Amino acid sequence: MYEINFNQKQHVHFTGIGGISMSALAEILLAKGFRVSGSDSKESELTDKLTALGATIVYEQSEKNITKNIDFLVYTAAVKDDNAELVKARELSIPTLSRAEFLGQLMKTYESSICISGTHGKTTVTSMISQILLECCDPTILVGGVLNAINGNAHIGSSKIMVNESCEYTNSFLSFFPTTAIILNVREDHMDFFKDIYDIRNSFKKFAGLVPDDGTVIINTEIDDYEFFTNDLKCKVITYGKSSSADYTASNITYNNVACAEFDVIRDGKTEAHITLSVPGEHNVYNSLAAIAACRDKNVDYEDIIKGLKKYSGTDRRFQYKGTVNGITIIDDYAHHPDEIEATLKTAKSCEYNTLWCLFQPHTFTRTKAFMHEFARALSLADKVILADIYPARETDNLGISSETLLEEVKKTGCEAYYFSDFEDIKKFILKNCINGDLLITMGAGNIQIVGEELIKQ
Repeated sequence: MYEINFNQKQHVHFTGIGGISMSALAEILLAKGFRVSGSDSKESELTDKLTALGATIVYEQSEKNITKNIDFLVYTAAVKDDNAELVKARELSIPTLSRAEFLGQLMKTYESSICISGTHGKTTVTSMISQILLECCDPTILVGGVLNAINGNAHIGSSKIMVNESCEYTNSFLSFFPTTAIILNVREDHMDFFKDIYDIRNSFKKFAGLVPDDGTVIINTEIDDYEFFTNDLKCKVITYGKSSSADYTASNITYNNVACAEFDVIRDGKTEAHITLSVPGEHNVYNSLAAIAACRDKNVDYEDIIKGLKKYSGTDRRFQYKGTVNGITIIDDYAHHPDEIEATLKTAKSCEYNTLWCLFQPHTFTRTKAFMHEFARALSLADKVILADIYPARETDNLGISSETLLEEVKKTGCEAYYFSDFEDIKKFILKNCINGDLLITMGAGNIQIVGEELIKQ
């Protein structure tokens, strides 16, 4: 593999520069004085920010974008071998690195790299740890969402600590070099890549095995047979979760009128601190325990942990309040896995409202097919469900299913449900049927948030 000299200012080209993680890496290289160019399919706030920082970006992927003066090319997992830029780079013998390979090399330049993994919750825990560490040091941060504290998805710090959201898709996280690895949960997902749950579990076990003997693995005891991931490790293992046997757990949990929790941190049976969160839901109590365990392992004082967690009010698209229309409260959430949907809707049910509406846009055909029944069960926690078309993302084969298939499954649960193929029809339906005092959640990893934003503008 091509070895990058980060002390030498080179020209790097990013194929797919507009992605949430790729744009963060590009921003770091710009801060280090690299010359950055890139391509993507469309302009966005992320690409506009990179352009303002000095990047050269074109909005088509073409072989003409690849010139001999490029030192190396970085590409996303979504890029196929026949991509015109990738093919041209290899013709010109320009070194190519996947995003994960590049990030792994960058990670090795830090003394401490905290990698947060799991089927869901990664962005939240990465953000919580980042917010805490910003109280006491200046970490480098790579997060899969927009964190208000850094006004974006990347921050170039002056300390030797990197905090990185680590995704399992295509086994990307196996290219990393964590000194602290956090495993939040291990569930079926990304079934267009993984064979089954056993394949997924084996990947997470390999991820835990990347930690050196003087490092730390932090793991949730709620994971099925969690010791499978840690039983042959030589590094330190810290557990957290609901079980009283976990190293870190919570007690005396109470909630305010917007479902944000206060609780005592219990470590080895003793009360260590009292925490007040500014994000809602029981799931965030346990997300914060993972963050607390990681920061205490770095000898962060509880004073800074308490301040950081209190300041953390969420990232974009995580139970984010968008506004009110005709007395209808609109919340947006990125949930696209049944477990995430269940956690979000349980949180919403703790809020005050007349009717809870969930406008859901399924994400990818493979995920929708694999979890059809689980999606229906989770969505039925809402009072009424509206379904938009499946957001295909990287996929082209619909596998013979659609949102109408999911509609029938939701109706079987007894939940009132509707389907519309057009966003305009969805907006008209909402304005006609939602009333003052209702709560509407736009939900999914695609572009469904547009509906809520356009209603607010109207």
